[in-house]
Amino acid sequence: MAGSKENEDVVAAILEDHRTMEDLFRRMRSIEADRAAALKEFSALLIAHGEAEEAEVYGALKRFKNVDDEEVDHGTEEHQEGNEALLALLEVDEVGSEEWDERLEKLVEAVTHHLDEEERTILNDARENVPDERRAELGAAFLKERARQLASDCGRVENVREVVRS
Repeated sequence: MAGSKENEDVVAAILEDHRTMEDLFRRMRSIEADRAAALKEFSALLIAHGEAEEAEVYGALKRFKNVDDEEVDHGTEEHQEGNEALLALLEVDEVGSEEWDERLEKLVEAVTHHLDEEERTILNDARENVPDERRAELGAAFLKERARQLASDCGRVENVREVVRS
């Protein structure tokens, strides 16, 4: 992780994950890469990231004026769409099959759309309207919950199914 974990700005922490997700998409698309390993890593990151945002960040941001509540709620809906697309990909038996590639593209589309929108709306609002100290507190809470999720092996298909159902 860049910087010190104790006082990492929540916006920076979230953006760092977004860039990692994009790198993992490149690996999942590459026939030279270990695509199954990249998917496993991506699955854990997507679930841990989304659950931590919803548990620790989104609710807190809604309490600031000039952070668009509708965008925050929309972000939650987009997490669900991304999680559903992830589950569909995890349920394909053969990595790199035509079906796997098709479902990967649906996942990339859903998640890339969300990352782009979240960065333009929620994260820009947070950067402009939430004081540095509060962003650091939210960053610590986000990273703690994210680590807890990752430690629980949150990317396993059984857990992704639970998250999609809840």
